[in-house]
Amino acid sequence: MGSLEVEKTAIGWAARDPSGVLSPYTYTLRNTGPDDVQVKILYCGLCHSDLHQVKNDLGMSNYPMVPGHEVVGEVMEVGPEVTKFKVGDIVGVGLLVGCCKTCRPCKQDIEQYCAKKIWNCNDVYTDGKPTQGGFANFMVVEQKFVVKIPEGMAPEQAAPLLCAGVTVYSPLNHFGFNQSGLRGGILGLGGVGHMGVKIAKAMGHHVTVISSSDKKRQEALDHLGADDYLVSSDNEKMQEAADSLDYIIDTVPVNHPLEPYLSLLKVDGKLILMGVINTPLQFVSPMVMLGRKSITGSFIGSMKETEEVLHFCREKGVTSQIEMVKMDYINTAMERLEKNDVRYRFVVDVAGSKLDQ
Repeated sequence: MGSLEVEKTAIGWAARDPSGVLSPYTYTLRNTGPDDVQVKILYCGLCHSDLHQVKNDLGMSNYPMVPGHEVVGEVMEVGPEVTKFKVGDIVGVGLLVGCCKTCRPCKQDIEQYCAKKIWNCNDVYTDGKPTQGGFANFMVVEQKFVVKIPEGMAPEQAAPLLCAGVTVYSPLNHFGFNQSGLRGGILGLGGVGHMGVKIAKAMGHHVTVISSSDKKRQEALDHLGADDYLVSSDNEKMQEAADSLDYIIDTVPVNHPLEPYLSLLKVDGKLILMGVINTPLQFVSPMVMLGRKSITGSFIGSMKETEEVLHFCREKGVTSQIEMVKMDYINTAMERLEKNDVRYRFVVDVAGSKLDQ
């Protein structure tokens, strides 16, 4: 174990302005504290919210910014109070790296709803240093926000589970949609959507993919295992499917009408919003009143749920469908992601990109 007193230099790829273009950037990590784990990053997934962050879509971005919050790596150093991990462990780090630990959500182990949570990038840590994400060679993270990757799970496959996977698993678990025999809808077949299909099927659900066009029908049915496929502009088929679904996981990250999808829900059905959208959504109130339907939202998952989804996917043999790229392809990958041109998650081979050379 190396010295815990010396600041370490990290090399990442950072955005400098709202153009969102990433380029090499050198910065220092905080000292490995008593409760910290230093992680050598092996892989990092690329999420649509990374695009929002680097392009300042929500008006809250600070630069330089190293994005990336689906991080898998190897433990290189641990502080003296670390009990959960040892050097050599393969671990994951998601979107959160801090919370207050005293508020009601923290005490209920749903720290993702802590008002003082600290994001793994584009935020400020308790020591005043800016947080930087996983498109880099190293991170230092408090052990509470680190999870062990189960033995037998390929590390590159684990990366998308740390955001996309747990983002789907958490609401299904919380709202009681984790028993078999339910009928669910997945609106949007991107990184989160494809994990939604796989996890819902592994829970024993009848899964309908809902999309704006027919072009992903074969992929949804033949490759991902969905049971049905609806094109939202096909009014006849949408009407036939009315009142048929217990829930819909809405992963669409741009403004879209809600009423066509509310009509698909049974009485007491839930439309669960997951896409980050910075413009108001609209619906007429009778659409929810006349079926006691709910529009709700869910944000990633807790650390407990992150551990659960990793073990669930390991046990059920659920894998993510990824396209592996090197860091020098990251800007092209972001352009393609913006056009929804990926099946279904980019994962950057960070270690293979040899950032320190």
